[in-house]
Amino acid sequence: MNHFLTFFETMPVWQKLLWVVLCIALFWVLEGYYQDVTKPYKKTKHARVNLSLLALVMIINVVFGVLASGVFVWLDQTGFGLLPLLDLSIGASLFISILVLDFIAQYGVHYLLHKVPWMWRLHLVHHTDQHVDVTTGTRHHPFDFMIREVFALIAVVVMGMPLSFYLFYRILSVLFTYWTHANIKLPGRIDRALSYVIVTPGVHKFHHHNELPWTDMNFGNMLSIWDRLFGTFVYGNPKDIVFGVDSAAHVDDQDLLVQLRAPFDKTIKNKSY
Repeated sequence: MNHFLTFFETMPVWQKLLWVVLCIALFWVLEGYYQDVTKPYKKTKHARVNLSLLALVMIINVVFGVLASGVFVWLDQTGFGLLPLLDLSIGASLFISILVLDFIAQYGVHYLLHKVPWMWRLHLVHHTDQHVDVTTGTRHHPFDFMIREVFALIAVVVMGMPLSFYLFYRILSVLFTYWTHANIKLPGRIDRALSYVIVTPGVHKFHHHNELPWTDMNFGNMLSIWDRLFGTFVYGNPKDIVFGVDSAAHVDDQDLLVQLRAPFDKTIKNKSY
């Protein structure tokens, strides 16, 4: 187990970037063979704005990487957090850390990004995409990404987890992000069976519906248990799904500058419950 975790802790930047590229490429190819939503669109043009936002996020990620490294050094020196107190095996500690990260840094912050009005305005950029596919997983406003990273560090500090745990989680999270957004269709029974434990493409599509209440359901990224526990899980008729945000239907979802300005666009109204 130590050698396994050391691999992630010493993983060079180029390998992390390669993992992102491979995940996108894998599901991009699978979308060609097992496409779910068949509404025609220019796939390459559509990917440009999403990948451009990914590039901006990666630049910000470098800054957060420096901040995070300082946090991990401090945790190592002070022994702060729940894991040092619990004194569990490495396997058990890793399992609990993944659960906590998935809850706080994925489900929890995602819930707030939908429920807190000013946060929603940042997050809606992710939802304005009217053609959800694998590249939508990269579509985040830089300020949205910053909020997510802060919550991830909160989870790290609370648990007092080592860097290797966090990096392993990030590798898993990247895979699930592109898996859940991929425009692929699984056999209905398999999708439903998997959805009792993990988030599937079929489950996450409801979250990208353009209207409430589905927009505010299925917040999970990896595990679906949080949505089931807190009553935010839905599995309706996929044929009823329309991608986008109803209040932002008038803005160009394929214009990068328009999307960067979208959180501050007064013509886009907040949700009305």
